[in-house]
Amino acid sequence: MKLSAIISTLGRDREVESVLASLEAQSFRDFEVIIVDQNEDDRLAFVEREKYSFPIQRIRTPDRHGLSIGRNDGIRACQGDYVVFPDDDCWYPYDFFERAVDTLEELDLDGLTGRAADENGNSINGRFEVSAQFITRKNVWTTQIEWVAFFRRQLLNDLGGYDPRVGVGADSAWQACEGQELALRAIQAKAKLYYDPSLFGHHESLDSPRPDKALVQKARKYARGHGRVLRMHKYSILDIGFWVSRPSLKAAFYAASLRFRLAIHALNTAVGRLEGYFDPAPRTLHTQLPKQSK
Repeated sequence: MKLSAIISTLGRDREVESVLASLEAQSFRDFEVIIVDQNEDDRLAFVEREKYSFPIQRIRTPDRHGLSIGRNDGIRACQGDYVVFPDDDCWYPYDFFERAVDTLEELDLDGLTGRAADENGNSINGRFEVSAQFITRKNVWTTQIEWVAFFRRQLLNDLGGYDPRVGVGADSAWQACEGQELALRAIQAKAKLYYDPSLFGHHESLDSPRPDKALVQKARKYARGHGRVLRMHKYSILDIGFWVSRPSLKAAFYAASLRFRLAIHALNTAVGRLEGYFDPAPRTLHTQLPKQSK
């Protein structure tokens, strides 16, 4: 098996159907799909009723929540040489898998990342580099998003998978940047990671000119994850200062323009990053995936 797609999901069903439809349309066919179903109910029963052209396995873990935990559960069960982690509400161009596998093998990479884009190819939900480049500690923050990232399965095993205390749904305050955290450990292990902006997937845009309370709260939770990972991997006070100054300046600009909701959103991002960076909790990894020998 060349590729495994691991989808960790909770609380969604129609969106999961859409993800699987976009995988069904892929031009590359040598892949399997593993659904890690964290729902207590049986809303994803259709997965076992439908006939897909690819192998699909549904793993039910209603007592285990968290995106990173789900991905690690999927890694234990997968067989592919490479692994990708689709969100349960994203979708991909028809040649997404084909382009990724070709690049991974042509450049002999340990990991390949891309970006989030709308249907016209315009970047959304983050700031991304515009040119292809190898991933380093400096650019790791602008060269990836978790559901457009491929890794060798052996690398994931060697690293121990994702840190389950970082990421959406984790039992912690650090609700984002689990992908960067994993990539930083891979870089430390001398893995060869590459970013290609021509590789992108699609997702609903999280940007809003009038962010509501829920979006502001999400921004702060995600920002705490960013700050936490910066501190875990020994980024300096100057580094956190840079990442706090950007949203702080945006907040001031929006306030001066009387766009107060955007100002509050940006200010919460700045505060969240500080909260994550100066969180007094021990800065140790909590990986659950046992390392495997080559």
